[in-house]
Amino acid sequence: MSKGTKISLDIGSTWDDGWSLENETKPKAVIIEEPSKHALVLQKEKRKGKSVTLVGPFCLSDDEAQKTLSVLKKRLACGGAYKEGWMEFQGDIAPKIREALESLSFRFKKPK
Repeated sequence: MSKGTKISLDIGSTWDDGWSLENETKPKAVIIEEPSKHALVLQKEKRKGKSVTLVGPFCLSDDEAQKTLSVLKKRLACGGAYKEGWMEFQGDIAPKIREALESLSFRFKKPK
């Protein structure tokens, strides 16, 4: 290109042609179920060389899930978090988690 020549970046469409930014997010519908109607699954993962046990999916309100998580962390003496319907616990403690949740009347899916 020679000096002084400008590049035209016009593609032929403008914002007036129906283009718009979509900032609207639809709220997710959460169906809250009682503990006896849950069908939970236990999973084990490794994160940064450490074992993590995942339990879920939970169909509880965020407040109820945090209360349940707090009770379980105290009972199991381990750390944990609640993210996107799943509870994460530090360590490979699946049998203890299963026993503690069954005492709170949660149910698990049967292993295949």
